Amino acid sequence: MEMHIVIEGGKDLAGQLYQQMRDAIQSGRLAAGTQIPPSRLLAEQLGISRKTVSTVYAKLTDEQLLTGQVGVGTFVNVQAAPRLQNAARRELAGAAVVRRWNDISTPLRHPAPAGASRYEYIGGGSTKSQFPVDEWRRCVLFALRQDIDVRGLYQQAEGAGMLRDAISHHIGFSRGVKCTASDIVVTNGAQQALDLIARVLVEPGSVVAVEDPGYPPARLLFATQGASLCGVPVDSEGIIVERIPADARLIYVTPSHQFPLGMPMSMPRRQALLDKAREIGAIIIEDDYDSEFRYEGRPADSLQGMDEHGIVAYVGTFSKIMLPELRLGYVVAPAGILNAIAVAKHLTDWHTASMLQYAVAKFIDDGYLQKHVRQCHGIYSRRREKILARFQGDLAEWFEIVPSVAGFHLAALCRKEVDIDMLIKLARRVGVGLYPLGGFYHFSPVQQGLILGFGGIETLDIDFSLDLVRDILQQMEQ
Repeated sequence: MEMHIVIEGGKDLAGQLYQQMRDAIQSGRLAAGTQIPPSRLLAEQLGISRKTVSTVYAKLTDEQLLTGQVGVGTFVNVQAAPRLQNAARRELAGAAVVRRWNDISTPLRHPAPAGASRYEYIGGGSTKSQFPVDEWRRCVLFALRQDIDVRGLYQQAEGAGMLRDAISHHIGFSRGVKCTASDIVVTNGAQQALDLIARVLVEPGSVVAVEDPGYPPARLLFATQGASLCGVPVDSEGIIVERIPADARLIYVTPSHQFPLGMPMSMPRRQALLDKAREIGAIIIEDDYDSEFRYEGRPADSLQGMDEHGIVAYVGTFSKIMLPELRLGYVVAPAGILNAIAVAKHLTDWHTASMLQYAVAKFIDDGYLQKHVRQCHGIYSRRREKILARFQGDLAEWFEIVPSVAGFHLAALCRKEVDIDMLIKLARRVGVGLYPLGGFYHFSPVQQGLILGFGGIETLDIDFSLDLVRDILQQMEQ
């Protein structure tokens, strides 16, 4: 690849080359550590003498912008600091919009590996040690072979037929969702599914009802689409239906495992929600993010499976049951909005990467997904039991676990006054990553507590890490 240098005319060739290379290094366009072409090669590319190039290289080396390594080549010095941008630049016409985006907090971001604690209780993390890498590799190789037939062509926005068919069979069997492949749009994670639904239904001022406490990225996403948000409180049976406003256009719920508290929505409450949505003409978004993992009682039907009037958009994801970094989700859309969602998907990013779709379809069709879910279920069940035993034992003085029958996180409410921020700070000092429950409340009075994800912590680490938490709590009361 040629380095971008423009030489004009035949005067001051060394000066032109020096100024352009110096500017490129100081602006960061030539990044620290970049190897630059040998003087002979650059001279041939620019049509100037090698001596001119060598003179410029020597001058930049004297200024410590370049550094030479004998027998290897010449590189941009790692100590060459990029020049600061002009602070007096005129403000952008859209600066106010940019500032609004800059002011949005982004909760639930996972820390970079270097910033993660030794014992992490972050929500949404999955157990990587049990992922069937060899089987996944076979699926990826299969996907590469499938991709050859369509290479160089864009695919359908709705997704690969093979994956949509596999998803319809999987969720019909495991969750009682009533759909065919033609009802499904494949997305880049569940978050894009929420974004697409909002794009086709929400206008500035449209009322969107969300659970409170609830899932902050969904609430924030709807707000950026211009929605007028209504936080609806929840109780032990789920969202309180009579508090949903009559002019709501969208109702966002997590009925199988309320996020973040964890209780399932009762059957009477589910029916009441369906009746309410039909009465006011609203679409319900059913975010079924981790209900494959169920530990107690009989499985409940999906809300979509109970829907007789085409008012539930069922959103699912492979991030929780496979790997978060796959960023693969889907929406089973009601007929009234299905085509609009496909159009919005096409305009947003055309389609999700086809090779990944083929690999996941193969992973489902060959039975690897169900096998993986069964294995993870056993692991998560043991971790859950350990956490429950501790919070019903020596940690019960401070916290009470909210009853939950599914998923891989638990919510613990404070029984008495605890300085949660101090607890989290002190716990992180000894390598325990704890996370507050209070940040999930936006409209309702905050209930202090912890959200305890057990997907990413090893089973053998739970007792030791919770010993550390108990010791900190005892020290805080002294």
